[in-house]
Amino acid sequence: MMENFVLYELNERIAWITLNRPEKRNALSYNFVAELKATINLAIHEPNCKVIVLKSAGETFCSGADLESLQKLQSNTYDENLEDSKHLQELFLMIYESPKPVISMVDGQAFAGGCGLATICDFCFASHNAKFAYTEVKIGFIPAIVMVFLLRKIGEQAARRILLTGDVFDVETAKDLGLIHAIYETEILEEKVKEFALRLCKQTSAQSLALTKEMISKVQNLGLYDALQYASEMNAKARASDDCKKGISAFLNKEKLQW
Repeated sequence: MMENFVLYELNERIAWITLNRPEKRNALSYNFVAELKATINLAIHEPNCKVIVLKSAGETFCSGADLESLQKLQSNTYDENLEDSKHLQELFLMIYESPKPVISMVDGQAFAGGCGLATICDFCFASHNAKFAYTEVKIGFIPAIVMVFLLRKIGEQAARRILLTGDVFDVETAKDLGLIHAIYETEILEEKVKEFALRLCKQTSAQSLALTKEMISKVQNLGLYDALQYASEMNAKARASDDCKKGISAFLNKEKLQW
């Protein structure tokens, strides 16, 4: 049963998904993750949606796992805990493999799994008062699932720095690490996110975005020659797409293109 932990609004081809558990600092319980997965899936399959934005209600973007729920799970069997872990894994993988760009809008704290949630998105916009941290090692836990994606995003040495210390870091450090795209004052953050999302909507091909995201996900797992073979196949596939034909025709005929 849905508990309104997540709000959904579609406007101008942008799906605004709001984490709506502010009284618990948007901590990720099992039901919260289930609602978030269902809502993101809704946006992915919505024909009138081109870009997805994750934002939050309250003063915290997301504090990570719900520790009260996690404490209860400690009496579970290994298999039960594995099933719960896979539930969270599916959320992160859904965002990572989404054919539509996903933008996170962080105003406040994004800690542990919440930091992973914010930075797994294709773009992360943050306010000047945002704070980030992978704090798991400080409570005897491990940043297991988020680590897989973080290593891909910023590399081993930078990941070691923030995963092994658990230290809180500010937006400037997050930007230097390559975790966030841009920093704005809280008052204009949503406006800037909307401007960027609309630019993606109007200036880029949905087919091209989906294929490019698919390639980014897959090509890193291939050796050099296999990667080049795969790239050549995707190149040939893209040339036959409707959007490519439309885009090249408009360019050659000097026509204004609106996607």
